[in-house]
Amino acid sequence: FHKKRETGNMKKVLASGLLALCAAGTVLSGSAMAAKAASEKHAEAAIEYRQSLYQLVKSNAAPMFGMLKMKKFDPEVMKTNGMRLEQLADMMADYLLVDTTDFDVPTDAKPALFSNEADVNDKIAALKKVAMDIQAASATGDEGAYAKAIAGLGGTCKSCHDDYKE
Repeated sequence: FHKKRETGNMKKVLASGLLALCAAGTVLSGSAMAAKAASEKHAEAAIEYRQSLYQLVKSNAAPMFGMLKMKKFDPEVMKTNGMRLEQLADMMADYLLVDTTDFDVPTDAKPALFSNEADVNDKIAALKKVAMDIQAASATGDEGAYAKAIAGLGGTCKSCHDDYKE
């Protein structure tokens, strides 16, 4: 009897924790519109999530940049990592466009990131397109197409870094 009640209570605790996490994520991510961080804690969380997103982008892009450099391509890695980059691009605006400039929090984001929403969204769309191009190239068997698609990724990343990263 006690085991069943404990399990039920544990499920309630997990469910309420999950609900709280989802609500916090919704507040932090907001919509794809630029929004000011509501507090220093919100700004710190937004930066943490933004940096985590960048780490995921890096972990998927770096192997492909290595392939380009070594001229040794793995179409399966390109397909998988291209798909992941496409999915990450779909989340980017939610994390990039939380304006943290009102708070003294450590970030490499230039203030221009938060005042150029249309350009940021265009750069995100370019990342998504190049991620889809990588996936398409992975199916061709053509190393020239592989190299061109991965080089496009490098240009897309550089464009955003040049404009919005200190």
